[in-house]
Amino acid sequence: MIISGGGTGGHIYPAIAIANALLEKDSRTELLFVGAEDRMEMQKVPAAGFKIEGLWISGIQRRLTLDNLMFPVKVVSSVFKAKSILKRFDADIAIGVGGYASFPLLFAANMSGIPTLIQEQNSYAGVTNKFLAKKAKRICVAYPDMGKFFPVDKIQVTGNPVRKDILEVASKRDEAFKFFGLDSNKKTILSIGGSLGARTINESLAAGLENFAKQDVQLLWQTGKGYHEKAKAAAEPYSKNVKVFDFIYMMDMAYALADVVISRAGALSISELCLVKKPTVLVPSPNVAEDHQTKNAMALVNREAAGIIKDTEARQTLVAEALKLLKDTDRQNKYKKNIAALAKPDAAKEIAETVIQTIEQNRASKK
Repeated sequence: MIISGGGTGGHIYPAIAIANALLEKDSRTELLFVGAEDRMEMQKVPAAGFKIEGLWISGIQRRLTLDNLMFPVKVVSSVFKAKSILKRFDADIAIGVGGYASFPLLFAANMSGIPTLIQEQNSYAGVTNKFLAKKAKRICVAYPDMGKFFPVDKIQVTGNPVRKDILEVASKRDEAFKFFGLDSNKKTILSIGGSLGARTINESLAAGLENFAKQDVQLLWQTGKGYHEKAKAAAEPYSKNVKVFDFIYMMDMAYALADVVISRAGALSISELCLVKKPTVLVPSPNVAEDHQTKNAMALVNREAAGIIKDTEARQTLVAEALKLLKDTDRQNKYKKNIAALAKPDAAKEIAETVIQTIEQNRASKK
């Protein structure tokens, strides 16, 4: 089986979760990942114990660049290399999880008569997956009402696969405070801007650190690499109550100690927040295709399962809104109850079962 996609943690970690679920079902399963050269999957996937091959592919920039002029060449080159990989690996199925490499790999699989499965993580499907869906055998989605994007008879609502270690965070609370060197008697806010960080969230928090100090509220702050040094410098006067990391690897511990979470609205982040049942203020990124994150966030906001702050308003209102939620236990409890109702803890297992069923059906149709 080949799993293709990546670019951000929101694509990579679900892919790894699916791979592990497939191995749990049958340890003899042969797995290969296909990603985009120079993207983070080329490091994260091998670190998780899987083989990966890279394609020369990237996205289209919003301005005229050499990369944009080379884009058609990259697509053609990647499709030909993907066909070669599929033939050499003798793949039974190609699974696309989103990201630059998904399109050439699944397109090549369709051309080669190899069944494909799409895992759509967002509440609003992108152009690429809508195109690939025409030939896909199955489409595993995280949200209901996706029939407006995909053929209804191909859709299966599975939820998004997440890291297994976050499924039981409540029992880790005391351990988590010790792990991060924070005080278990103080209220604590966790800020996560996605695996690559979030400038608006970071700048909003940096400007509001004094407000946290005045209310004696702790902050566990994941910044991303680009803002890490600035955040450390800004937090230095408040180092007792503010812990700064460029990337938090032990997310189960981070969720365990959080009373309130500030987060971007990527599909993986939302799926994890549903499972850990945390009151959350979402700040959707404006820098994603088709404004996916706002649509993801509104799927929760419309169910009174989270709060939302526009990216353009975050610098003025985010810290105040997070502190306000921290004091409002009634709203916290409402968010917890409603977000928990959206959780799909067995998503990876369901997708793995669907993958195997698809292979078996394809084999049966050839007899």
